This record gives sequence, structure tokens and C-alpha cells, in this order.
Amino acid sequence: MTDTPPPALDLRGVEKWFGSNHANRGVSFTVAKGSIHGIVGENGAGKSTIMSIVYGYLPADGGEIRIDGRPSDIRSPRDAIAAGVGMVHQHFMLVDPFTALENVLLGAEGGATLGRGLDRARAELERLARDYGLEVELDRPVGELPVGAQQRVEILKALYRGADILILDEPTGVLTPQEADHLFRILRALKGQGKTIVIITHKLREIMELTDSVTVMRRGEVVATVRTAETDKERLAELMVGRKVLLRVNKAPARPGDVVLAVDGLTVLDGKGVPRVKDASFTVRAGEIVGVAGVSGNGQSELLEALAGMRPVAAGSIHLKDRELTGSRAFDARGLRALKVGHVPEDRQKVGLVTQFTARESVILGHQGDPACNRGVRMDWGAVRSLCERDMESYDVRPRNPDLRAANFSGGNQQKLVLAREIERDPDLLLVGQPTRGVDIGAIEFIHRRLVRLRDEGKAILLVSVELDEILGLSDRILVMFDGQIVGEVTPEAADERRLGLMMAGAA
Repeated sequence: MTDTPPPALDLRGVEKWFGSNHANRGVSFTVAKGSIHGIVGENGAGKSTIMSIVYGYLPADGGEIRIDGRPSDIRSPRDAIAAGVGMVHQHFMLVDPFTALENVLLGAEGGATLGRGLDRARAELERLARDYGLEVELDRPVGELPVGAQQRVEILKALYRGADILILDEPTGVLTPQEADHLFRILRALKGQGKTIVIITHKLREIMELTDSVTVMRRGEVVATVRTAETDKERLAELMVGRKVLLRVNKAPARPGDVVLAVDGLTVLDGKGVPRVKDASFTVRAGEIVGVAGVSGNGQSELLEALAGMRPVAAGSIHLKDRELTGSRAFDARGLRALKVGHVPEDRQKVGLVTQFTARESVILGHQGDPACNRGVRMDWGAVRSLCERDMESYDVRPRNPDLRAANFSGGNQQKLVLAREIERDPDLLLVGQPTRGVDIGAIEFIHRRLVRLRDEGKAILLVSVELDEILGLSDRILVMFDGQIVGEVTPEAADERRLGLMMAGAA
């Protein structure tokens, strides 16, 4: 009879406070060596906090961490790396102008002679790429790499430093379905070589497909750890939220009205003069959701930015109701707000928020001139606080602290702040990009209901999302983009993931 090996990771009663916020409450669970272990929970449940403690970004206020059966005093990422722990964050920690090779070597140069260190690193990274399918152009600046390749650079960084336990925070939040499939193959290969994988995610389908076991957290506590084969998505969702959750979009047939947005022959260039949107034409009517599907990088982002007045139009026209916007002084972010156009950008941190602003500043960002928020030349901060408290309550933003900086909210709660700001202004047209990126299952249900309610109130919505389930579930019509062109339009009833995938790849 052989002895059972100790767990790769053993958390015992770990505590964490942020002021009065009890973020982790006696967190205890184990992760078996050579397994893929999921951690799920609502935004603000404490998932990322507990893993940041394991990686040394945050100090624990109590409890014990054991790695391979031995107590570990982890006070910094350096300590975690020395203990064999690596972490890939939701927002990558890369230096865009540096090459992939330089990013991997950064902080692990190995001596004064950089050339030798680079040669050794290149040989080791080529071996890792062969072993695990982590192909990357090592000499290309990471800022020029696709998002999936950037993530592989982060995984290579961890493996190069000797990680036996690899933590990934929302690893598919910025990936296309094809990139996510490639990532899963990599993770299974890592598991096959004895590595231990911990995944923080809100996507229950991925949990069911990929993991061996899963820990569910709610309000800072562990509520269950179960074998994945012995549960299902519905049970996990109920454990996460504390109630039954509708995992599909429930909506009545659309009743489209007049055309609100009309786009004709639109062409948009990038900063180098390369066409990113090519001769696009479509309409969005009152009372309908038009979804835009496509593999990331095929012009959807540039289309959304051009419609929001953030990117110049090279050719074509854009009409809002009976008003032509192209060439108009109103065709910028401020002018469009005055014309009742809301915009939820794809990147909440870089575009949707100023992360050093507080929540109360965030919910009026761009609307600070509204009479309800100011007294002439001075802000009415009492009114702003009341507005923020109302929005935080309506959108279940946690913690409900109007004075907390946006940077200190989880990604999903940041998204709720942006959605509250844009939807509660009663827009006639809502431009929304990736509305549920990095958002938990309960919040996804909430956001989808808000968008459907807005549609049913007679508003026009243009939705850009890389989540095909979301596109199929919310859209009344679907436009598919490939290489900057709209290559087809289908209804959800006539579409499925296979047909859309072929169109997105330019094969149909």
C-alpha cells in the first residue's frame, strides 16, 4: 500500500481584512497534486483575494498555507516563486515594447552577462513550447501579439521560473473560443506532466469541461468543495449565488420600430492607415438587439469606437434617427451623450473608468455637467453620493462604498458601475462591448435582464461580444464580421455555434 501524497496546496483558516471589509473568512480547502482545480463564486466573493495571498501579493491576516505538505511563509511573489507557485493575472503583467523573450527574462536575468541569459532562456523556452504547445514568436514585441499569445507568454514566464502550481485568474475572459480551446489543450498537457493548475473563473461550462474538482466561495467563505464529475452547472450556480439562477436568456420576441442607427459604407482606418472596418452597412431599430459576432481583431472594436465618436471615419455615413453624424460637431463622445447615446466600452479599465476615481466619481464620469449633479460651477456631492448609492443598490455593486476607488472593486463590480452609468441615463441607443467580460454568473443573469428590459422599453442596442452564447441568447439579429467586413446576417433561430464559427473564420 502506497502513502497518499500530500496536497499540492492546503489552505487552513486563511483570513483577510481590508479595513472593515472581511474579504476572506477562514478559507480552507485543498488542491490535489497533478489536478486542475476550479474556484468559482460571485464577484467580490474573495476568489482573487485568496489566490493573491497564495502568490504573495497580499499578506494573510490569519491562517496557514501549506505547499506539498510543508508550511510556507509567503510574504511576496518572490517567496511564492521560490515555493514553486506561479500566477497568470486577468490583466497581463507584460511590458508591451519588450519582446516575448525579454518579458520572460525580466527579473530573472541570471547575472551581469545578459547575452548568455538570453541564449539560455531561448533554449529553455523553445523546449517548453514544444512540450506544452506554448508557441510564441519570441522576438516580437508582446504589444503586437494577439491576446492568446500574450497569455502564453505569461504562462511561459511562470514555467521558466519553475512553477509546479500554476494559478490562472479568469484565463478565458479575453480569449476567443478558438484561443480558449488552445489554452485548454495546454493546461491538460501541463496536468499530464504533473503540474497542478488552479483556475479562477465564472464560466461554468469551462469548469465542467476542464476541472477535476471545484471550490465554491460566497461572501468570503468556502461553501463547498466538490468533485466536478459529481455536480452540474445548475447546482454550482445555486451554490455561488445562494438561489436558483436562470442560465439562459428569457425574452419575448422583439417588436422592432423605427430605425435609430443607420450605417452606410463605413470605412475606418487604424493609426497606421490600415483599413479595419471595410464598407460596412447595417441598421439598428428601436426595440431590438443587434449582435456583432467575430473573432477578436476583425474590426468589431474599431466599429464600436467609430460609432462612439472615438475614432475618425474614413468613408461612409452614420445617421442617428434623421440626423447625419459624420462631419457633425456633435460627433464626439460629449455630443453623442447629449443625443442620448450610451456607450459601454470593451475595456472598462482603460476606457470606461478612471481607476483612481471613487465609485461616486465613476457613476457621473462624462455626465458631471448634468444639472442633477452640480450647482453651477460646483459639484453637488451630496446629490452625487445619493445617485451612486442608488445605482450601487440597483446593480448590486459590492462593497457598497461610494468612496472606494474604482481600482479596488473586482472586475465584475467595475463593469456594473459602467453599466449603471450608461443605462440609467435612459439612452435611445446603447453601444455595448463585451458586457459580461470577467463577470460572475449571477451578474451575467442580471446584466442580460437589464439589456432585454432596455430593448423591451423600445431602445436600440448594438452588442459586440466574443461570447457566442451571449450573442445567440441576446440578439434579435446577428451580424458576423471577418477581416473588417460584415460577411453575413443571420437570425439566432437560423444560427448555431458551428455556422457562426465558419462565418467568423471567413469559410462560409
